[in-house]
Amino acid sequence: MALSDRLPLEAGKVGAVVGFAIPIWFTLFAINENIWNWLLFAQFRLDPTNPIVESIRFFVYDSIKIFLLLAGIIFVATVARSFMSIERTRALLGGKRAGLGNVAAAALGIVTPFCSCSAVPAFIGFVSAGIPVGVTMSFLIASPLINEIAIGLLWSLFGWEIALLYVAAGLTIAIVAGFVIGLMKPERWVESFVFETRIGGQIVDPSRGLSFRERVQMGVEETQSILRKVWIYVLVGIAIGAVIHGWAPADFFAAVAGPDNPFAVVIAVVMGIPLYSNAAGVMPIVEVLFTAGIPMGTLLAFMMAVVALSLPELVLLKRILKLPLLGIFVAVVASGIVVIGYSFNAIVGG
Repeated sequence: MALSDRLPLEAGKVGAVVGFAIPIWFTLFAINENIWNWLLFAQFRLDPTNPIVESIRFFVYDSIKIFLLLAGIIFVATVARSFMSIERTRALLGGKRAGLGNVAAAALGIVTPFCSCSAVPAFIGFVSAGIPVGVTMSFLIASPLINEIAIGLLWSLFGWEIALLYVAAGLTIAIVAGFVIGLMKPERWVESFVFETRIGGQIVDPSRGLSFRERVQMGVEETQSILRKVWIYVLVGIAIGAVIHGWAPADFFAAVAGPDNPFAVVIAVVMGIPLYSNAAGVMPIVEVLFTAGIPMGTLLAFMMAVVALSLPELVLLKRILKLPLLGIFVAVVASGIVVIGYSFNAIVGG
C-alpha cells in the first residue's frame, strides 16, 4: 500500500481543514485569559486577590495556553521541516558557525518573549526541525530572560545603565551556555521521539519531495505523538507553578540574602528556581526587595533564576531531555547567573 493511501485526510479537504483550524487557534489563544477571568471573577464572583483563586486561574489559563503553543509550534515546525534536510540544517548552523547560531538564537529569544514554560514548545519545535541542541538552548535561555517589559521596567526603576547591563548579562549567559552545551554533543541526551519524523506510522525522510497533503498529515501526526508523550509533564509543571504562583517569600528572602551574607547570590539563585513567573511578574518582588536593601546583583540573580530556571520548566524538559543534559543545563545556566550576580554587586556596589 502506498504511503499516500494510508493518510486519513482526503487531498481535497486538507486546505479547507487548515484554513478553518488557523483562525480557531488564534481566536482561542487571544480570548483564553479573558474567558477565565470573566468566568471566575464575573460569573462565580471569586476574589481575585485570594492566593487559592489565583492559583486556580493560573492553572487553567496557563494549561490551555501551553497546550495551544505546544500544538501550534510543533505543527508549524514539522511542516517547515518537511522542506529541508535535517543534516543540511545542522550543517548550516553547526560546526564552525555554531557560535553565530547561538548569537542568532539568543537574538530571536529577545523578540519572542515567552515565559520559561512557553519556551519549551518552541524548543521542541526547533530541535525536531534539525537545529542543533546547543543553539536551541541559547533561545530557551534568552526568551524568558530578556524581553521589552523587563527592560522597560528595569530602566524606569533603576536607570538605563542597569537595564543595559542586564541585557548584556542575559545575552552573555544565553550565548555562552548554549555554546558550551553544544560542545558536549548533547543530541545523544535528547529523547529519540523528538528527532523522528513519521507519516502513517512509517519513519520518512522529510526532504524526499512530499505532497502538501503529506506535509500537513505529518504535522498532525507529529503534534499528536508529542502531545501524548508530554501532556502529563505539562500539567504537572503548570500545577507546580500554580501552587507556588504569588507566594514568593519576600520577607524570608530579605532576611537570608541580605548584603552582609557572602553567599547571598547563591541563595538567591537557589530560592528563585522553585518559583514560576515571567520577568514582568517578578519585577514587583525585585522592587520590594531593593527597598529592603538587597544588593542589585543579588536581586538580578534571583530574577534570572526565576525566569530562566523555573521548576515547572525543568519538569517539562525532563520528558524530552535525559538527566545528564538536564543537569548540565541547570549547572551551566546557574553558574552563569551566579557569576553575573557577583559581578553586578562588584560593579554597582553591594
